[in-house]
Amino acid sequence: MPWRPRGAPEPELRAGLTRRMLIASGLLALIVAAAFAVLLASVADLRASEQSTRRSEEVVVAANRLERLVVDVEAGERGFLVTGQDDSLDLWRSGQAAIPAQAEALHRLVADSPGQLALARRIQQDAAAYIRDYSTPLVDTAMRDLDAARTQAASGEGARRIDAIRAEFDRLVGVEQGLEVERQARSGAAGRRAIGAAVAGLAGSIVLIVVFAAYLSRVIVRPVRRVAAMAGRLAGGDLGARLPERGVGEIGVLERSFNKMAGSLQDSRREIAASRARIVAAADQARRRIERDLHDGIQQRLVSLALELRAVEASAPPELRQRLAAVANELVAATDDLRELSRGIHPAILSEGGLPPALRALARRSAVPVELTADIPARPPEQVEVAAYYVVSEALTNAAKHARASVVRVAVHVLADNLHLVVRDDGVGGATAGPGSGLVGLTDRVQALGGTVTITSPPGAGTTLVVDLPIEGP
Repeated sequence: MPWRPRGAPEPELRAGLTRRMLIASGLLALIVAAAFAVLLASVADLRASEQSTRRSEEVVVAANRLERLVVDVEAGERGFLVTGQDDSLDLWRSGQAAIPAQAEALHRLVADSPGQLALARRIQQDAAAYIRDYSTPLVDTAMRDLDAARTQAASGEGARRIDAIRAEFDRLVGVEQGLEVERQARSGAAGRRAIGAAVAGLAGSIVLIVVFAAYLSRVIVRPVRRVAAMAGRLAGGDLGARLPERGVGEIGVLERSFNKMAGSLQDSRREIAASRARIVAAADQARRRIERDLHDGIQQRLVSLALELRAVEASAPPELRQRLAAVANELVAATDDLRELSRGIHPAILSEGGLPPALRALARRSAVPVELTADIPARPPEQVEVAAYYVVSEALTNAAKHARASVVRVAVHVLADNLHLVVRDDGVGGATAGPGSGLVGLTDRVQALGGTVTITSPPGAGTTLVVDLPIEGP
């Protein structure tokens, strides 16, 4: 056997419920982590989509502002051609001054989109070309010759240039709106993924929790309940209670340990019962030996002395005859007392005739009338007979001394491999097997043989004593 440090868990325990709980906890953590990962990714996508949407709005606003500045340049130029007044050129000059900065702002907003950035630069170049190649020369001409400038403007070249620039603005805004639609679609997909991940994670967690709870109920709660029920039976005296050893890991060890403990207690009780039976048998043997010694020894000697005194009395002088007769009578009385004493120690009639004759002898000597019913087809073991005899003897003594009964009914018969004995009186009741009661010793004797004693004695309703003694032994 490989060396194992003291206190280290058994291999079965290391591979038992602890590992299963760790695996289940790991699966639950994995499902929750995966759901949170998808949620975080979806939240990041939603945030990016929101930023993209905000930037697209800024791009559209910047493009509209730049287009308005170009339109302001064209409007200021046209107003000067119509009125010829120099203050009409204020809008034209302010538009030209603001276009470069606004174009740079637009470039920054579309810097991460190469196509949009190229289109924004082309718009700036076309606007600069319009100002440089058409608008500025036209205004210079108008300052010198207004009619010539009007004739040049009537050619429609400026309108064509402005329309081309506006078309480029429209294309820039259209592309940006298309990108925004794509971003919104991705944002919706990310939202749906987040909802799906949350639902899947929640459902998976619930399913795993339910399965794990059912598993724990099957492998822990139910076995522990069985252990508790078996422990209750064990505490109630049923030492034959056993658990099915089907548990996993630590629960299996608990079940096996419980069964070992119950088996050990059962063996101990069996040994104690056997020891008590041996003690009772030894006591009965000693009582029989004492009774035999009294009967065959002292009692016979006393009888012999009484006979010798009677013989001496017959031939003795008259003055001694009376005294010898008195001594002989005392010897006969002592013999009777000794015979009664030996009968109490162990009745010879029980050994010679069996239980029914011994019970009938008890009934004849009882101070209370006894109704006896005995149906015993075959003689039970000697220790069973002795126990039944003393139970009846003690019950009759109690009925005469304490119960103030008018009649005692005794019934004994064989019932399901047991000698079933019932002693019932109509006395005052209230009998208990408490300290100092003769029923305590009888209970010990009966239980030592594996039997049971039940005493029912309500006040004023008499006493019933029921004894079952196994005929086959404990």
